[in-house]
Amino acid sequence: MDVVVIGAGQAGLSTAHFLGRAGLDHLVLDAEDGPGGAWRHRWPTLRMATVHAIHDLPGTPFAEPDPDAPANEALPAYFAEFERREGLDVLRPVRVRAVRDHVPGDRRGPLDVETDRGTFTADTLVNATGTWTRPFVPRYPGQELFRGRQLHSSRYPGPGEFAGEHVIVVGGGTSAVQQLLEIAAHGGTTTWVTRREPEFSDEPFGPEIGRAAVARVEERVRRGLPPRSVVSVTGLSLTPAVREGLRTGVLARRPLFARITEDGVVWPDGRSERADAILWATGFRAALDHLAPLRLRAPGGGVVLDGTRVVADPRVHLVGYGPSASTIGASRAGRVAAREIRDLLSARRAA
Repeated sequence: MDVVVIGAGQAGLSTAHFLGRAGLDHLVLDAEDGPGGAWRHRWPTLRMATVHAIHDLPGTPFAEPDPDAPANEALPAYFAEFERREGLDVLRPVRVRAVRDHVPGDRRGPLDVETDRGTFTADTLVNATGTWTRPFVPRYPGQELFRGRQLHSSRYPGPGEFAGEHVIVVGGGTSAVQQLLEIAAHGGTTTWVTRREPEFSDEPFGPEIGRAAVARVEERVRRGLPPRSVVSVTGLSLTPAVREGLRTGVLARRPLFARITEDGVVWPDGRSERADAILWATGFRAALDHLAPLRLRAPGGGVVLDGTRVVADPRVHLVGYGPSASTIGASRAGRVAAREIRDLLSARRAA
């Protein structure tokens, strides 16, 4: 076939839409049991009222949801409606194990996508696997000694399980802030720990700020460095809930501790703090391990892109990576990837 798309989140579905419009024969593979991508796994108390703005999938407006609707229900339902309206036949669940040259060393020939459902061969590949399957937890001395519970924010079960407990939340992103506020409001106590001093912004996230954020992330990708998170570029929004958390001290930040003990943490100056749980809201890494046989990574650890196209291998496009790792960026990137793939295949067939 012309294209295999790996992943059926916002990036993969947007790309599939534009591939279809370009007349390209394509197949979408998805590791999930149903529509929704990473939204299927958001914590149960995350409501649409606190979700960042969602950009429409192409041709399917996202109706204003009930603010109290759980995000892990409302957004998968929207994705399912998009798949139905588009007539997309997403093959799922499929686990992709590796992507290789069909003929070893031939970077102009087809690619083999090896999965637990067999091998699929295509002229080009769009990788839209995002980051959700690769939560990142840093290593600290004594981490294995801690007798309480340690979990990544992606596995956060909701605040009820922490009632009456003290939770140390590590990380400076939006998930950390939302989960801190939830736990404190439902009978738990918290300590917020971050590597850098948090930056807050009361500017609305408009087009100008969005373009500036994308440009800074894109610059890192051009240099072959792993992309940074959006919050590291834009800062944390000063919503009414965040202002209240700052006023009450729930969002009083402390610097990183030096080590972890059996029942808590110790700071460099010797001060210690007991904890029942450590919640690692420390982000994710791009899920690209299955592309390792293609040797796409630059010396800096990232993948150098020109738009969505991998500079080291023009058969491969990364959508939802780096500057397109947002709902609006993913939709735009899908259009770019489809156009470039069409042009590449047309030029090769003409030659």
